[in-house]
Amino acid sequence: MNMAKKVGVVLSGCGVFDGAEIHESVLTLLALDRAGAEAVCMAPDVAQHHVINHLKGEETDEKRNVLVESARIARGNIEDIAGVRADDLDAVIFPGGFGAAKNLCTFAFDGPNATVNPEVERLLKEMFAARKPIGLICIAPALGAKVLGDSGVELTIGNDADTAAGIEATGAKHINCAVTETHEDPERRVVSTPAYMLGKGIGEVADGIEKLVRTVVLWA
Repeated sequence: MNMAKKVGVVLSGCGVFDGAEIHESVLTLLALDRAGAEAVCMAPDVAQHHVINHLKGEETDEKRNVLVESARIARGNIEDIAGVRADDLDAVIFPGGFGAAKNLCTFAFDGPNATVNPEVERLLKEMFAARKPIGLICIAPALGAKVLGDSGVELTIGNDADTAAGIEATGAKHINCAVTETHEDPERRVVSTPAYMLGKGIGEVADGIEKLVRTVVLWA
């Protein structure tokens, strides 16, 4: 009997404007379960860049922790990414949301000159070096580009010209892609999908994420 593939899911908080995009995160977890894989949720134990009131769309004075907030999505079953190594996983997936570009890296503010959380960068580089599949959703390909751009990795965030230009400035290659589809780079074992960078509704976002998860699990 085959053991279930262990797929890391790297979260960045809880909420589209300051953390992990909740729909994308849950759709990823659902697709992994349906594919017979075991999700290993993780996040860095760091302060969020800031906290947004999602009802009003305004920044607040609250302070929150990325790992603590991510635990909401993971139903408490989550690990500090600092303790996870590529040897522990068969693949890894990064859902989107502004947290991926504010808390895991600073692409939202600094574009191609972004800095990346050191534990996130370490795990991405370990997975890439081990040729273990990497899935990147929504804005998360910008994070992947910053860490892996020197490899010429092919990625998609949909078709936003400014974001695509920022990705290409890292050395990565951007490919336009529909929300219901994925772009696969089998040579580098990276697959990406636009999700809410393009999506008008949860159904079409789910189509792309389900395809991404199937590819990641197949490659694993």
